[in-house]
Amino acid sequence: MAKHGKRTTAAREQFAGKKDVTVEEAVALVKNNAKAKFDETVEIAMNLGVDPRHADQMVRGVVALPNGTGKTVRVAVFARDAKAEEAKAAGADIVGAEDLMEIVQGGKIEFDRCIATPDMMPIVGRLGKVLGPRNLMPNPKVGTVTMDVKAAVEAAKGGEVQFKVEKAGVVHAGIGKASFSEDKLVENVKAFVGAVSKAKPSGSKGSYMKKIVVSSTMGPGVSISVDNATGN
Repeated sequence: MAKHGKRTTAAREQFAGKKDVTVEEAVALVKNNAKAKFDETVEIAMNLGVDPRHADQMVRGVVALPNGTGKTVRVAVFARDAKAEEAKAAGADIVGAEDLMEIVQGGKIEFDRCIATPDMMPIVGRLGKVLGPRNLMPNPKVGTVTMDVKAAVEAAKGGEVQFKVEKAGVVHAGIGKASFSEDKLVENVKAFVGAVSKAKPSGSKGSYMKKIVVSSTMGPGVSISVDNATGN
């Protein structure tokens, strides 16, 4: 059996017997046990009662966390002329058209969010095999294919989080930093859970939200009461 360090052992003792607690209790536990030498990310994982292999059970969306993520988001924008200038002025890190396509095709992907104007999609479409697996493909459903480039860039930079259910029926995301106050983390957790709840697909049958777990980068996780998280 693997031996755990003193910090891990102490954290596990704090979490022992704690399950299906309130959002407030979970955040307090996770925050107080985030003892790494860096500012750990607070993460949420939700196990959903869906099978994303079926189109009518796909869960996908975007949420603007009230207190941001604490992460610096690098944004790339596919645009030309005036829209390219608009993107640069809004704070986009990389802006281009065919030249940006060639950079991405070459395997250099130095961004966390990709935005495109509609006229750029024939170019961006060629990058599906590269951007798709990284969940970076622009999509009008989450506001990343748009003529309002300024708003899209500012939203990405301001803490907007995209989510998409994985094959196993799990949605996960970073929803803040351990250095955030407990109140801010609680607000972010509830906002994220609320957004996933609203994204419930038509094909979902039975229990939609099965389990919700919050953890920090280096710490153990604690499950939250689904009813408490959703306000039921």
